[in-house]
Amino acid sequence: MSRVVAVAPVLAGHRYGQAEITAHIGPLLCSDPDRLSVLTRFHEASGVRTRHLALPLARYTALDSFDDANDLFQTIGADLAEDAVRAALKAAGLAPTDVDFLLFTTVTGVGAPSIDALLVQRLGLRPDVRRLPSFGLGCVAGASGLARVHDYLVGHPDDVALVVSVELCSLTIQHGDDSTANLVSSGLFGDGAAAVVMVGDRRAVGHDGLDVIGTRSGVYPDTTGMLGWDVGGSGFRIVLGAGLADVVEAHLRTDVEALLAPHDAAVAEVAAWIAHPGGPRILDAAAHALGLGEHALDRSWRSLAAIGNLSSSSVLHVLADTLADGAPPPGGLAVLFAFGPGVSAEVVLLRRPEEG
Repeated sequence: MSRVVAVAPVLAGHRYGQAEITAHIGPLLCSDPDRLSVLTRFHEASGVRTRHLALPLARYTALDSFDDANDLFQTIGADLAEDAVRAALKAAGLAPTDVDFLLFTTVTGVGAPSIDALLVQRLGLRPDVRRLPSFGLGCVAGASGLARVHDYLVGHPDDVALVVSVELCSLTIQHGDDSTANLVSSGLFGDGAAAVVMVGDRRAVGHDGLDVIGTRSGVYPDTTGMLGWDVGGSGFRIVLGAGLADVVEAHLRTDVEALLAPHDAAVAEVAAWIAHPGGPRILDAAAHALGLGEHALDRSWRSLAAIGNLSSSSVLHVLADTLADGAPPPGGLAVLFAFGPGVSAEVVLLRRPEEG
């Protein structure tokens, strides 16, 4: 067993309404009035009302170099990661020197050294801290990070670990790309980060939170070209297949039931659902697949409206909201899930310890 004891979500510093983003970003992607009209419709249907961006809107006009974008990712991303980790450790009542393992994930920038290495000196982490940077899992990586750190803590029950996610999606802007995938994604993704403090079983004494009691991974057949990046000279060009929601609807319930079965639990017994807010169609497909009630995914819908899809950071923001609400109740189960390139899925089973 491991325990999630603190989650600190952070957002990039520049907040805009969706209509303002549409008006400024649209002409950078489209010159054809018909395609601009399509972009506007996509943005209006995205379920997003506001987003936080890494840069002031005016700066995206000149951001047409992958070199510049990636440099900004390193500097802004490191600051957001530092803020998130400091907040998470403070909430957990722990010091940087308590951290034994750090998993860092992103899919919106690259670096060697990666941001997790930069955090060692900036935060005062121990020089013998174990680090594992991850790139390529995309939106699923927040959930996968929890699962893989859980695996580590099962074997290291006295340890403290961090999951750190940084996603600056706006820096991947592709000028002049009026493909449907890019028009859709330009209205959906925002910028932010999150840090999660997890502890092993023996270290959990005295810490409130949610216990991780099971995980399940899935890679779905014949879906490799449906979601991800086409990486080239201009940076990261989005790949977004129209059938992604159908894949979610076809497979999610099977994965959730397989996760619950060893615990003699059923879908109807899950008290809280922590869904990656990948977009309206993804949330609708997940709810339909699981047979959920009208309000079961409300936290994910609210997160989508307020900040958009933050890729791997998003499900961790919803996890933070769930903890803040005191859900699930003592003894209750929660299921967290997300999807990413592959198409892959990660499903994590959580339980709030009984009081006393």
